Amino acid sequence: MAVTQKYGKKHGPDLVCHKENPPYDKTGAAGCHKKWPDHGTNWSRPVARTWTAVLLLGTCLLYCARVAMPICAVSMAEKFGWSKRESGMVLGSFFWGYCFTQVLGGYVSDRVGGEKILLLSAAAWGSMTAFTPVLAHFCSQPIFSMTLSRFLMGLLQGVHYPSLASLCSQKVVESERGFLMSTVGSGSYLGTLVIGGAGSLMLDLYGWESVFYVSGLLSVLWAYCMWKYLLKGEGPIITLESLGSSGPQSKLSRRHWLRLFKQPAVCAVIVTHLCTASTFFTLLSWLPTFFKDTFPDAKGWVFNVIPWLVAIPSSLLSGCLSDHLISKGFDTASVRKLMQFFSMGVSSVFTLLLCGNLTFPWAVAFVSATMGLTTFSHSGVSVNVQDLAPSCAGALFGVMNTCGAFSGVLMVYFSGYLIEATGSWASVFALISTVNLLGLCTFLAFAEARRVDIDSIKIRHVHI
Repeated sequence: MAVTQKYGKKHGPDLVCHKENPPYDKTGAAGCHKKWPDHGTNWSRPVARTWTAVLLLGTCLLYCARVAMPICAVSMAEKFGWSKRESGMVLGSFFWGYCFTQVLGGYVSDRVGGEKILLLSAAAWGSMTAFTPVLAHFCSQPIFSMTLSRFLMGLLQGVHYPSLASLCSQKVVESERGFLMSTVGSGSYLGTLVIGGAGSLMLDLYGWESVFYVSGLLSVLWAYCMWKYLLKGEGPIITLESLGSSGPQSKLSRRHWLRLFKQPAVCAVIVTHLCTASTFFTLLSWLPTFFKDTFPDAKGWVFNVIPWLVAIPSSLLSGCLSDHLISKGFDTASVRKLMQFFSMGVSSVFTLLLCGNLTFPWAVAFVSATMGLTTFSHSGVSVNVQDLAPSCAGALFGVMNTCGAFSGVLMVYFSGYLIEATGSWASVFALISTVNLLGLCTFLAFAEARRVDIDSIKIRHVHI
């Protein structure tokens, strides 16, 4: 392989291996590994669009399976005689499992390909969801089996987003990453809507077991279709050799992890994602309670559905806008910062407006605006990690998501303490805005879009 250096308008040096010279394929150039990983080639635009639709559906089913337990929690508590504390233990166990596999999922995805990890994990958590009613009925201690089941669900679903980040960095060109990530990210809102509507209907007509059966079996079917038609029936074989030797990218990432975390831009994306995840989890957890306390006569479907209906097109808009600006020649880092400004800066304005005395329609409008603008982070900090370190984007995103999940749990608990201590929702919304502004200032000050995962000195040496 001939090794050349590529300098883009918005990027630092990049290492590119060309395959035009077959005689060098077996030995490789100096400093290059014996085999270049097959998962490093970019998709064509039609293939990328197909994968975008498939991954959107997969993320939608991911959230259908994830939200099945919260929807059925009341019915299951009545069935098995759980207290509020026991129900909370079952629901909360998911997030503890979710934290532990983020980095591992990204690490393995960077080496064997994100599509393989997505396939294996979807088959596993889909099967776990479908077997949940069986475990509940046939275990002598349903509270124990359900807590363990939710913990395992968290472990299995924790690899999803790091694998997506790794797959996107390996397969999608920079100018199209915003659209893919924002479109796939909108699947979380779509899944919440679908399971909220269809799941509630199945719960009333056929019982809580049907919600788990349908969402689990559909997820397994999705995994089978992806294996059959996109991966062409190739088995997702993961060997120790593939984990240990998967090309120069993995070697570089292993040697330079410490140097990577010393980069201000890398620290900025971690802090910003931590703040974004914390505020999102807090809003997701407490907004239904806010509406019930403030507007007790309001219809629940209005404030549970409308914000998510706004979030879906908003997420798609952010992806199209960011990719359009980059394709027109705007600096990539500036576009990422602009998207994050909408996500954390402008959304905080609408969050603060919730502190006043509002009517129900205005409250729904402000919450919808807040949730819609928050989705712009899919084209901001969530994609920026792929700009900075495409060779280890999955593992780095796993670090970000782990920090975000832990901080999100802590902030949800602290928000509950504030509500009890002050008796006012204004303190919670002020806290959310403060955390958002802290993350935004960090991102605006230190964010970049050049690659920092490859040592430019070593690249120049190889080129010579």
